[in-house]
Amino acid sequence: MDTPLSAAKTLDALKAEGLTVHEHSGWTTHNRDSATGKAFGPVIGVLIHHTAGHGDRELCYNGRSDLPGPLCHTWLGKTDGLWMLAHGRANHAGAVDLDVLNALRAEKKLPNDNQANADGNDCLYGLEIENLGNGKDPYPDAQYHQAVLWAAALCRAHGWSEKSVAGHKEVQPGKVDPSFDMDDFRADVKKQLAVTKTAPSKTTKPSTPSKTTKPTGTASKPRVDLSRLIEAAQADPARKQGHVTYMAGTNLTEAALVKLGYLAKTYAGDGSFGSTTVAAYAKWQHHLGYTGAEANGIPGKISLSRLGDRTGLFNVVA
Repeated sequence: MDTPLSAAKTLDALKAEGLTVHEHSGWTTHNRDSATGKAFGPVIGVLIHHTAGHGDRELCYNGRSDLPGPLCHTWLGKTDGLWMLAHGRANHAGAVDLDVLNALRAEKKLPNDNQANADGNDCLYGLEIENLGNGKDPYPDAQYHQAVLWAAALCRAHGWSEKSVAGHKEVQPGKVDPSFDMDDFRADVKKQLAVTKTAPSKTTKPSTPSKTTKPTGTASKPRVDLSRLIEAAQADPARKQGHVTYMAGTNLTEAALVKLGYLAKTYAGDGSFGSTTVAAYAKWQHHLGYTGAEANGIPGKISLSRLGDRTGLFNVVA
């Protein structure tokens, strides 16, 4: 457990990681500490969210009628960049699973979040990423990379590993954000942390990646885990309607099938690899020349890799 970074040290850490940081007016004193009588900290990790909307920076700063702002410490837009909105306690995590918090604190594998018996606002930095969160709204490469750098910067400043990073869906039952795979995200944070960084001087503005250069250690395309997708294709059809086994990979696969005309948009984006998706994938396998048991709608490495390559939507990891 660590003392939260000061506002100045937060900016230094983010800029040293190569980020351009915008500062919302009043952010350094904008928090829920006085209103709740609870100071922020000690801190144990960082939490990743999607906003479930667009153009919502001010909403995250001011809050809603039922939930006062700030709703995060940092907001990351699709095109508007990274903005500091708060310093101190923020209403972003809510009630979370204490077992998950303990695992983050110990940097161990996260257990299943099956209860909400602790206050995550006490101890977690929060990033809200502008995205509809429906599995269809893409995260531009530059936006995703900035999220990786944000998480890595705070982890580096505290001496944490990527195991101090979690998604909201991993700490609070019923949450689905962010709508990308957190294991992939943590892997990218780990790679970024392996890069040696030098803090910028007070008179030198930190360099930022050009449009043609991606930050070291981040992937150019999302990744679909073959074994997890196979598990979804085998489990979801037999379960209750809408059952989700592997949301991120399923949504990417369905988006690819929609793009090639094998699946109607109506059946895509819910994260469930149901019988309709299995049938659509079987059509793709038939297109590739597979027959019989090899065209049963259960993804294989070759067919899935060719689907990702053909559409340009993802890479496959076994």
